[in-house]
Amino acid sequence: VNREIVREAARLLAAGDAAALGALMKRAQALFDESVGPACPAQLTAPVLHRLLNHPPIQPLIFGGKGVGSQGDGAAQLIARDAASAERAAAIIGHDLGMTCLPLALHASARVRKAVIPAAGFGTRLFPATKAVKKELFPVVDRDGRAKPAILTIIEEALAAGVDEVAVLVQARDKPIFEEIFCAPPPIEHYHKLSLADRQYCDRLLDIGHRLTFLTQDTQEGFGHAVYCARQWVGREPFLLLLGDHLYTSSIHEGCARQVVAAFEHSNRSAVGLAPAPAGEVHHYGCVTGRWHTPGSLLDITEFAEKPTAEYAAERLTVDGLPEAHYLTVFGIYVLKPEIFDYLEANIRQNVRESGEFQLTTCLDRLRREDGFVGQIVQGRRHDLGNPRAYLQALADFHS
Repeated sequence: VNREIVREAARLLAAGDAAALGALMKRAQALFDESVGPACPAQLTAPVLHRLLNHPPIQPLIFGGKGVGSQGDGAAQLIARDAASAERAAAIIGHDLGMTCLPLALHASARVRKAVIPAAGFGTRLFPATKAVKKELFPVVDRDGRAKPAILTIIEEALAAGVDEVAVLVQARDKPIFEEIFCAPPPIEHYHKLSLADRQYCDRLLDIGHRLTFLTQDTQEGFGHAVYCARQWVGREPFLLLLGDHLYTSSIHEGCARQVVAAFEHSNRSAVGLAPAPAGEVHHYGCVTGRWHTPGSLLDITEFAEKPTAEYAAERLTVDGLPEAHYLTVFGIYVLKPEIFDYLEANIRQNVRESGEFQLTTCLDRLRREDGFVGQIVQGRRHDLGNPRAYLQALADFHS
């Protein structure tokens, strides 16, 4: 019975359901009184504990409570309805019962279970190669010498960050190609020609496929529109967002995406990966500025800017502690709260476009204003596959 109560308590804590947790505490105490108390009435009847738990003036202020430890007259836990109720209940308990109360606030921090990877672009900068092969399927060679389609390395980055499920946004006509890679085993005669290591990796691919969902983006109307297409699948929970044409290599034991997820978990605010870049490169990236929460590591963001000029960056985007004429650029990894979909929907309904498309940056800045936003300096490198020269450089950098 206790094992099931503990399991249910863990579930309710993860869900942040204080009311149900309080009711469970009442149930646990009642079961203890019924099943265990009679074994030693002198020690376990606990009249002082029950006088506290049943004190009428605090009942409107709490969801429930129970004894802790041996369940004797030692200590108790109460779940208050809110911070004001906790303060009021503590004052009543101190005045009426002469007991000391210690406040403890548990702040919810939702786990990041899902990742989204937009991969429905046309890859026009890599034409004519993309006429034959999707950009996301271009081959790369990892540090272990294994040749992979680029999208696989990005999916593995997401899974290494701790998510359970990944959605890949693709064009409807390309969906069968992606499903063939991840969801269909090779012909048996081909499978047996593989080395043992490759057969094991083939099995791993199919395991990954069970965790993938392929969503379709019927019209390509910008990065913000691509993210919005995942709204129903994500639901009302935070999610990891990775670019479909960037590879990542970490210089520490934690992967790049995991570092950004950890920043979200630490701050309970939306988070973005950041990397310093010289002024001559800022026009290629989104940029941010802000104040250091942890110097050189975690930034409280005060502004997002989409591909600013070097002049704008010098005027508005300087951050203390960076080398001269260097600015913080977006790394291509985000953890976003679900409110981002509300802001994207508003832009789409009102046809608010930038350069003819629905972009993400203005919605990121609104999310920052409404709820706060942090930036994590990523210990690692990003590798852009966006054009032929960048792809060539990415192949060399990613393998090294």
